[in-house]
Amino acid sequence: MGGPRKASIRRATAAARRDQGDKERLSRQITDRLQSMPQYAAAGCVLWYVHVRDEVRTEGALRGALQETPPSDRKIVVPYCVGEDLHLFDLRGWDDLSPGAFGILEPRAERRGGADRSVAAAELDLIVVPGVAFDPKGGRLGHGRGFYDRLLARVRAETVLVGVAFECQIVPHVPLDDHDVSMDWVVTEQRLIDCEGGPRVRAGDEHW
Repeated sequence: MGGPRKASIRRATAAARRDQGDKERLSRQITDRLQSMPQYAAAGCVLWYVHVRDEVRTEGALRGALQETPPSDRKIVVPYCVGEDLHLFDLRGWDDLSPGAFGILEPRAERRGGADRSVAAAELDLIVVPGVAFDPKGGRLGHGRGFYDRLLARVRAETVLVGVAFECQIVPHVPLDDHDVSMDWVVTEQRLIDCEGGPRVRAGDEHW
């Protein structure tokens, strides 16, 4: 459903994101707004992502989250890929990361195996979700490989999903498939979008 339309949106918003200037400053505005949310303050276990290429930058926010003053009991988690799935890692310091495939930072292989560093999807209270495009109802368009779709299908219903994007990535409507999960909130450098404050829905439950 929506294949050609999705491809068109993906091309347009990916180009807009690539051409977006001052990404570091705008990213800080986005992550500051995210971290000021009551839902973030209340979350005991937060899944961030380590940004790549043109995504909203997360390094500054992640480093800050790891060094909160006074220290917080909040668990900071990052994903890494194994085959077609995202696995979750309890990040305790920036030196837990090292360049992996294509130079992308990921948890060091030798630190992933311990049971004390592995995190189950059911533990997550809030997830910071990257994407290529979002709409004001919480529709999300990723890169098309389904990593986050499969992860989000495993989390608790009350886990808060927060999409982060530059304003240029917000479109009027993202066509969704049955496996797509809507965001609860979307944060840009300009605004915090409450995605109608309604229950999380799958595309098959919607009546657009």
